[in-house]
Amino acid sequence: MSKLSAGIIAFRKNELGVLEILLVHPGGPFYKKKDEGSWSIPKGEYSEGEDPLLAACREFTEETGNVLGEKDFITLKPIKIKSGKVISAWAVEADFNAPYVTSNLFEMEWPPKSGKKQFFPEADKAEWFSLTEAKFRINEGQLALIRQLEEVFAGIKR
Repeated sequence: MSKLSAGIIAFRKNELGVLEILLVHPGGPFYKKKDEGSWSIPKGEYSEGEDPLLAACREFTEETGNVLGEKDFITLKPIKIKSGKVISAWAVEADFNAPYVTSNLFEMEWPPKSGKKQFFPEADKAEWFSLTEAKFRINEGQLALIRQLEEVFAGIKR
């Protein structure tokens, strides 16, 4: 069975009227010096039977420290990435001046084979990017989500 993941693409228009989306950069030593193709929508795994939208909102809060509350969510089509994981996602209009406040921690052995355990944030930063810049920064497997969002905006004419 495929792993299930759910996430949120928060979007806003900046002071110049440019559409931007919020992406998070994964924490931990493997991504410390990686940028292009490393960013992600705030997302996380959930269990079968769990409401994926509630899981997506929970993960958004865990990775950004921001609570979305009652919003009008735009449902995007789930995508399947190379690993076989299926990502369900929703887009929502939101704006945070300080998009990154806090993130959950995960534990791993670091340095490798040292026997020492260290904690790292799931996401070490979050930033607003134009759609063009976001396509450059996002993990290739999630690019289809940005393209879906572009199609939604082409139909809405925001």
